[in-house]
Amino acid sequence: MKKIGTFGMIAALIVIVVVLSSVYIVDQTKQAIVIQMGKPIGGISGPGLHFKIPFIQQVVYFESRILVYDAPPAEILTKDKKNLVVDNYTKWKIINPLKFYKTVKNEMGAQSRLDDIVYAQLRVELGKHTMEDIVSITRDDIMKVVTKKSDTRSENYGIKLVDVRIKRADLPEQNEKHVFDRMRAERERQAKQYRSEGEEESLKITAKADMERTIILARAYKESEINKGEGDAQAVKIYADAYKKDIDFFEFTRSLEAYKKTLKNEATLVISPDVKFFNYIIK
Repeated sequence: MKKIGTFGMIAALIVIVVVLSSVYIVDQTKQAIVIQMGKPIGGISGPGLHFKIPFIQQVVYFESRILVYDAPPAEILTKDKKNLVVDNYTKWKIINPLKFYKTVKNEMGAQSRLDDIVYAQLRVELGKHTMEDIVSITRDDIMKVVTKKSDTRSENYGIKLVDVRIKRADLPEQNEKHVFDRMRAERERQAKQYRSEGEEESLKITAKADMERTIILARAYKESEINKGEGDAQAVKIYADAYKKDIDFFEFTRSLEAYKKTLKNEATLVISPDVKFFNYIIK
């Protein structure tokens, strides 16, 4: 009885192991294929519980999410014959695990193929544009073309290319100083031009302001002289009118004003007493 119980336990354990070996679970973020004797068989297993032949068949899992491949920087020749060090990355996903396994086996093999495909397309497309276009104007359009052409070629490996982007586009180290010196000389030339144009504009503004100032002063002087002349004429007219009304009184007041101006500060005059100037004092 004891032997029978031990045998039953062993048998139950074997059954459990066999059952567990025949079941596999695919996560939501994964996809799987079944391999038998090193060759993939059947279809693609999606998320959920699945069965296989224990010990004979194995399961290989692949990511169903978008993957990112950051390629090493590489030199590319532009249309204007300038070397450009391009650092790019690629977003991709596995859309056919069976084809993927048959062609590239795993993600490392896929990245190697993607590196060749994407670099070849980058070299072709960037070679059609100047460095200025690549770093500033048409980069987005270029990357759309590269993504589309690379995606067409990557379908043979069960891969969907989502996007290709350039992180950095720099000059080779040996060319940086030459370009920097040329850029600095160009900026200095532009600065001198701007300063010269500023000085010219300043002279124009100053000359215009001086001219307007001269015109304003001339007009003001003209108006002041006109007003002064009109005032003097009006004063003469008032004096004349007053003189006509009472000539004796007018002569008297004018004489008093003359005495005030002449005899101030204890002035001494040596003059004949019969001079008409002293008429009102002698009287």
